Amino acid sequence: MKTFALADYAPEIASQLRNYGKLMRIDKPIGTWLLLWPTLWALWLAGEGTPDQGLFVVFMIGVFIMRSAGCVLNDFADRKIDPYVERTRTRPLATGAVAPLEALTLFAALGLIAIGLASMLNKQAQVLAVVGAGLTIIYPFIKRYLSIPQFVLGAAFGWAVPMAFAAQTGETPELAWLVFGIALVWAVIYDTFYAMVDREDDRKIGVKSTAVLFGDVDLFVIAGLQLVMLLGLVFVGFRAELGLWYYLSVAVAAGMMAWHLWLARDRQPAGCFAAFLKNHHIGMVIFIGIVLHYTFNPAA
Repeated sequence: MKTFALADYAPEIASQLRNYGKLMRIDKPIGTWLLLWPTLWALWLAGEGTPDQGLFVVFMIGVFIMRSAGCVLNDFADRKIDPYVERTRTRPLATGAVAPLEALTLFAALGLIAIGLASMLNKQAQVLAVVGAGLTIIYPFIKRYLSIPQFVLGAAFGWAVPMAFAAQTGETPELAWLVFGIALVWAVIYDTFYAMVDREDDRKIGVKSTAVLFGDVDLFVIAGLQLVMLLGLVFVGFRAELGLWYYLSVAVAAGMMAWHLWLARDRQPAGCFAAFLKNHHIGMVIFIGIVLHYTFNPAA
């Protein structure tokens, strides 16, 4: 009689776990970084340089979990579209390596972890977490109906900002919503670069995006949004009474934005994708400026 041996199934289990990891984009951390940086901006600004350590841990884990959950749901929603897009045709759901029911089960498991993390926050932050969960759920489906899904993505990615202020201070001041607005505009910028990679495929299959909407004036609109973001960052510095280190970081970010436009100047997929990937350095530079301000101005 043949007996069950776990070792016999180990290669299959390991392979499927890798597929789940790909579904969660563990192998592509760029989205985690893009979600992380505005969250860190908010934690440091709300805590005036010394955020609560427990909240820091909760939000860092939350960033990873929510980004992973969003990717799983996005691929579930796009499972019949991704096989027709060059960049996405090898995703686990598109190839059949992961079944739709498995993806939904994984999404539910990640959602339960997120609920557990939210339960550690105060009531105001919990209410905001419910709104954030709603944005995460509706985003993957919105591209079928609206030409500006990047704005919904921006709201979802930026929602950790008011949550962080609420968790740290018990309120969401004007500064919180200003930083949220900046995070939203930034997401439209980098995700438009991202959508420019798939623009021709999206046109063929009818997927909506700001890249399709902006058309030939895409780089002009992105440049305008970059200017709005820079002005917003300057205003944040004014409202939060930040100093030279912060404004130097904004200047560096401006130079990076110009470089990204240059990378995408020919609208070739490789250049647009490079501009998207390198956008997270802007978030990092702004965070460094905030940290340096509070490090060298502890009484600020």
